[in-house]
Order: sequence, then C-alpha cells, then structure tokens
Amino acid sequence: MTTATLSMNRRRTVGVLLMILAALGTVLGLVAMPAPASAAEGDPFRIAGIITLDGEPLSDVTLVIDGPGGEQEVVTNDEGRWEAFVPDQAIYTVTLDESTLPDGIAVIDDTGENETPNVREASLEQLRSVTVNFFLGGGGRDTASCFDQFVERVVNGLNFGLMLALAAIGLSLVYGTTGISNFAHGEMVTFGALMVLLFSFPLGLPLWLAIPIAVVVSGAFGWALDLGIWRPLRRKGLGVVPLMIVSIGLSLALRYVFQMGIGGGITMPPEATAPNIEWLGPIRLSVIDLLSMGISIVVIVGFALWLQRSRIGKATRAVSDNPSLAAASGIDVDSVVRVVWIVSGALAGLAGVLWAYFRPGVKWDMGSSILLLIFAAVVLGGLGTAYGALIGSIIVGLIVEVSSLWIPADLKYVGALVVLILILLLRPQGILGRRERIG
Repeated sequence: MTTATLSMNRRRTVGVLLMILAALGTVLGLVAMPAPASAAEGDPFRIAGIITLDGEPLSDVTLVIDGPGGEQEVVTNDEGRWEAFVPDQAIYTVTLDESTLPDGIAVIDDTGENETPNVREASLEQLRSVTVNFFLGGGGRDTASCFDQFVERVVNGLNFGLMLALAAIGLSLVYGTTGISNFAHGEMVTFGALMVLLFSFPLGLPLWLAIPIAVVVSGAFGWALDLGIWRPLRRKGLGVVPLMIVSIGLSLALRYVFQMGIGGGITMPPEATAPNIEWLGPIRLSVIDLLSMGISIVVIVGFALWLQRSRIGKATRAVSDNPSLAAASGIDVDSVVRVVWIVSGALAGLAGVLWAYFRPGVKWDMGSSILLLIFAAVVLGGLGTAYGALIGSIIVGLIVEVSSLWIPADLKYVGALVVLILILLLRPQGILGRRERIG
C-alpha cells in the first residue's frame, strides 16, 4: 500500500469520525428540552411533568414543590402538564396530592418498596430542567400469594431476558467475527432509545413509524463506528487488549456526550404508560409489555432464519468459526464484518427502545447500567455464539427477576453475576461455547 493511499485512508477515517461527532451533536441538540423563556423572570430552573391515566391526561391535579426558596403549588392543565420554576440548582421534593386525583385512583409503585410513591425527588444540581413522572392506577392494594408472585416474576423475567437477548446477540456476533469485547455496546443501546425520543418529540412522528426508523438509524450508527474506528484499527493489526481499551474509551466518550446533550434526568418515551391486561389473572402485564415480548420473539426468530438460511448469514457463521479459513474459501471477511456491525447496531437500538419502556424512561447511562448483564449473558451462553447469547439472556433475565422475591431489589443483579462465576468455574466455555475461544 502506497504512502498516498495510507494518507487518503487516514483523511477518510478522520472525516468519518468528525461526521459521527457532528451528527451526534445535532441529534442531541434536537432531543434536549431547554427551559422555556418564561423561566428567565428570576427563577431560571424548571421542574415539569405530565399526569396521565391510561394514556388520558388528568387536569386540576395539585402538586407541591418544596426546596430552597420555599414551597410552591402547581396544578396540571387540560393536557395534564405541569411545571414549576425554582431559584437554585438543588434537590427538590415533589409531592402529588392524591386527594385531587379521581376517586379510586392513586399513585402506584410497581417495585413494592416505596411506601410514599406520591413523593419524588427532583435533582437540579447539574441541570437546568428536569422531568418528574408519577404512575397512576387503582387505589387499592391487592395481596398476592407467593405462587402468583413467582409466576409474575417468571413472566417478567422472560420479558427482560428477551429484551436482553437482542443486545447480547449483537455483542456476541461482533465478538465472534472480530474478537472485540465491545464495552461501548451499552451506548449503542442508549442510542436507540435516544433516536425514539428524537423522531417522536422534536420531529413529531407517530410511534409506529419512529421505532423502525430508530432501529435503522441505529444500524447506520453501527456501520459508522466500524467504518470510522474499528475497520482502520483492524487493518493496523491491533491486538485484543488494545481494542478493548479503545472500546472502553469510546464508551466513556459517548456516555458523556449523551449526558451533555440530554442532561442527567429521566425522560419518558411516548405512550410510556398503558393499562394492565385483565384476563391474565395474577400476571400484571401491560399492553406495552406484551408488545415488547412479541416484537422480541419475532425479531429473534427472523434473525435465526437469516443466520441459518441466507447467504450472508452462512458467511457470518463461517467467519465466526474460522476467519482465516473463511477468507481462504473466498468469503469477503470485511464485508461480513461490516454487515455484522450493522446488524449489531440495529439489534442494540431495538433493545434500547424496549429497555426504555421496561424501565421505564430514557437516561444518558441507561445502556451502561445493564452492560454487565449483557456480558454475563454472552459469557454464560458461550462466547461468539448467537444462540448461546439467547439462552444466556433468558437465564439471566429469569434470575434477575425471580431472585427479587428473596433478596432486596438493589441486589437482584448480583444473583446473575454469581451464576456467571459458577458457570465459569465449572464450564469456562459457557453453555454452547467452545474451549478454543477461551483466552
């Protein structure tokens, strides 16, 4: 390769990286919700939200905001929206007056751990504007049996596991074809959720159109990362450890770019609340939960068919098994890797969308918060195997949700990591992995 060609490749790489950063800056500038001009009248900081019940706005609901500067009372408008302007960047307490809600309706807490779900904290320590949301439902509390709770947790675990599988499969594909342990995969998950906000709110697209577009853009984001970063590094022959360090640096950079763009608060995606399905008995699943499980299953089945029957899918399996042999057989390894990055980005983006509704809410570090679980699923199922990632994700999802029956919710992720350690001690290659991939 001539010096001129190398110079041209470097310029192209730099150009692509600049384009990625510029695009991210533009996107995040559109997603960010700045405080309105009315806040300039002495109180420059804003706390806001929207009160809905089964998707319908509730008016004349009273909220009390308490903190520096004293206590103030606000009331929701006809669209269910409310906002308050405060003088200082501090932590404020927002209390919803349940007596102003319709009869039989109260603020609910799905975790079952918050004794005062109508009280929320709003932190403005590093922000100018923050959104506070409350979830409403029937005012009465039903006591469920241990068996009913177990069944409900199993179903929730399957839902979480299927969502986790989308991200884990993409990560496993990348590792299998390139050997890269991509620690920036969590930020690719976050990117998908941010794209839904972008296309839903500033651009005003309906949700059924915003989600597919967000998935496509996430796939393009994966392609851009490969073109601008990973492909040039692969051609330089960098080892596994340097590539892993680069991915960690990329993860930190993207994470804080997201934070600068959308702030540190939680933004609710459109149509984030939906009524529970009554005919499921003790299982509390909303329409959104059911759609999430259905979408995950359809996408996973479609991916399996693509991997098994399509030409590029068979080539991907060949490259994952033995890249050198695949190249000697006439397979264009670079093209396969490029497709893998696109598929990985699209799957991660879809996982981010579903994760935003499962949480619920979109936050700058939402992807990194489950990154260890994604890695646990991949390692548990077997490094570099897509089907292993699926099995590992289901196991991790079930452990996380079911274990919360006996251990505090704050420690529920620990159970999955303990199982991971045991698997590595007893079967280091994972459930479907090969010993050759270890090390």
